[in-house]
Amino acid sequence: MEATPRLREAKIEALDEAGALEARYGALSPTAIIEASAHELFPGAIAAVSSFGADSAVLLHLIAEVDRDLPVIFLDTGQHFGETFEYRDALVADLGLRNLQVIGPNETALAEVDPKNDLHGRNTEACCAVRKVEPMARAVSPFRAWFTGRKRFQAATRSALNVFEVVGPRLRINPLANWTTADLADYMRKHDLRTNPLVPYGYLSIGCFPCTQPVQPGDDARSGRWAGQAKTECGIHLSGLDQSLTDSNL
Repeated sequence: MEATPRLREAKIEALDEAGALEARYGALSPTAIIEASAHELFPGAIAAVSSFGADSAVLLHLIAEVDRDLPVIFLDTGQHFGETFEYRDALVADLGLRNLQVIGPNETALAEVDPKNDLHGRNTEACCAVRKVEPMARAVSPFRAWFTGRKRFQAATRSALNVFEVVGPRLRINPLANWTTADLADYMRKHDLRTNPLVPYGYLSIGCFPCTQPVQPGDDARSGRWAGQAKTECGIHLSGLDQSLTDSNL
């Protein structure tokens, strides 16, 4: 669907805003970025998105230090590891997070495109579209901006990641963009944060269980996702989310 003139104008305004915010706040500490975003830039209109994966505890702890009532969105794709749910609930309790929002696929659409629950083996792009991209569009639509825990080191596709990005007329904020694995490990130790139980088994990036496997030594953290395929992202961090927001008139 072609964007309306109003939406195109909103996207241009968001691009300008993201550029200005990157220049002003992009080099600050994650805590300063979160505080400014939550209290000054987008008060009452910002959320966090978390997979409760391998290093999710770091961003969530930083957020909890600033505002435990900030909405934290979790996508329940219907294909998560059992350990993911256990870790989610334990970490929410540890950090005292008070506004977990669980979003799932549209059941009608899921029944139509994946009636046998085997779409992941036939068409991973379509599976991610119905289980992740569309639900994410619904989840973030009420907000002006949202935090993610993405880092530049995670994959080649993220090597030039900015702190402030544009998704349609909205902003996506990556406070940890320039952190390294050592930074994350130091922070986890310093604050005695709970580790995802799958990490010791080599799962360094954790998504749906049919499409996630342990990372081989020397490979980047996301190499265990869709192994053997050219696919490296589910789509919620690519143009598909922008398109889904546009198509849904959100």
